Amino acid sequence: MSTAARLVNWFRTNARPLPWRTEPREPYATLVSELMAQQTQLDRVVPKFAAFMGRFPTLASLAAASEEEVVEMWSGLGYYRRARLLHRLAREVASSTGELPQNASDLEKLPGIGPYTAAAIASMVHGEAAPLMDGNVGRVGARMLAEPGDPRKGTAKRLVLDWVEELMVSASPGEVNEALMELGATICTPVRPDCERCPLADGCRARAEGDPEVYPPPRQSRPPIDLEWLAVVAEDRAGRWLLREVTDGPILRGLWLPPYAEIDVGKPIDEQVRRLLPFRSTATIEFAEPVKHSITHRRIEIRPARVRVDRPAAIPTRWSWVDPESPKLPTSSLLGKLRGAVFFSRPTSVFRGGSAAPENE
Repeated sequence: MSTAARLVNWFRTNARPLPWRTEPREPYATLVSELMAQQTQLDRVVPKFAAFMGRFPTLASLAAASEEEVVEMWSGLGYYRRARLLHRLAREVASSTGELPQNASDLEKLPGIGPYTAAAIASMVHGEAAPLMDGNVGRVGARMLAEPGDPRKGTAKRLVLDWVEELMVSASPGEVNEALMELGATICTPVRPDCERCPLADGCRARAEGDPEVYPPPRQSRPPIDLEWLAVVAEDRAGRWLLREVTDGPILRGLWLPPYAEIDVGKPIDEQVRRLLPFRSTATIEFAEPVKHSITHRRIEIRPARVRVDRPAAIPTRWSWVDPESPKLPTSSLLGKLRGAVFFSRPTSVFRGGSAAPENE
């Protein structure tokens, strides 16, 4: 039995049941699932995918929605630029043919679609022999070939993609791509690969050498940046929190969160709290236990400061009083962490209400 046949037979028997793995494959659902799964674990993607498709079952319904609605439904997945580009893509397609292109080269011309996503859709939906490269495929290919270079770059990448393309000569291109990704995710893992259960073990050069984990070489990661933020939770008598839309900075843009800023160690913390509010407040400030949040290579420790506002003042545009448990606005998982810290931490000061007045009074 050929390598391709062993791989595809294994996949048909062992593939995890995922909601977008339908027969036949649906182009729009495949697009959404592939974008959601980029840099996000599948156990988080599956429930979000179901909710997203329930809200926007077609590309046309997605195009008709506002960007804010789309980002709201994406909340919790992170990397919100993907949602905005998906929305742009939907509107662009809706205003032209109304349907996604079928080949990889045309798919790549759309917003948010790179070579990987284009190859995934073209191969899985339309059967184009378009090999894709992701971490799982690169790892399987590097081990099969005992390729010492980085499979995402240069000559090593070309060798792995050529090997994948050879498999597609005798098997369904879409199944080959998906089977390799599945194999890398479940069997040929970065550490402790389960070679005894691998359908390709007999032809694996890395296994023959005795140490598959040598391949591929470790990637150079960006050094982490440690940040300390202050986040101000202004709460009214109804339990609503004051959120603002993030309109600046390299991260979290377009999301709604309590006002925050990097802590200035040279200024009194109470002064920094009050400066983050869009009105003057005489309320006591209560600090909760810090929470930790990571965004790409940024490791952030956030100190929540809770301020009770008995008489909410008029607020500027791009600010809103919302129920923190159901904000109905695009937000981040950071909001849930702040909610947990404020509700379940032991306060460090007495919590008393106070009045508030507009900042320009």
